[in-house]
Amino acid sequence: MNRSPVPRRVQATAAALGAIARVVADVGPVMFFQSGGCCDGSLPLCFRDGEFIVGDHDVKLDTVGGCSFYIDHRQFEVWKHTQIILDVSEGEPEGFSLAAGPECHFVIRSRVFDADELKALATSPADS
Repeated sequence: MNRSPVPRRVQATAAALGAIARVVADVGPVMFFQSGGCCDGSLPLCFRDGEFIVGDHDVKLDTVGGCSFYIDHRQFEVWKHTQIILDVSEGEPEGFSLAAGPECHFVIRSRVFDADELKALATSPADS
């Protein structure tokens, strides 16, 4: 039986991977948290690793650039059919997030998984 590979729940653009590498070089290991807050949670928060306390019900979606990426469990229920694509954009970060570089912040883009990807994901749920 030929199974489809399990897709990554979080991908990163080359720009985001470069930004992560620079942030890690500057402040040490970091983590990401996707909340369900403002603007439908479209701005991920980047923290020094361990600076943000992950709740028992939050979901670890994946690692990106060697960093853990978590999502609020309620947001996961809404977005579980969606791949998050981490990217960067111009402008200072909002809230408590670390910047992605000078005058840059992390953003997400997304795409809906296709039917084969959803089947593969159903056999390999996200870590909690």
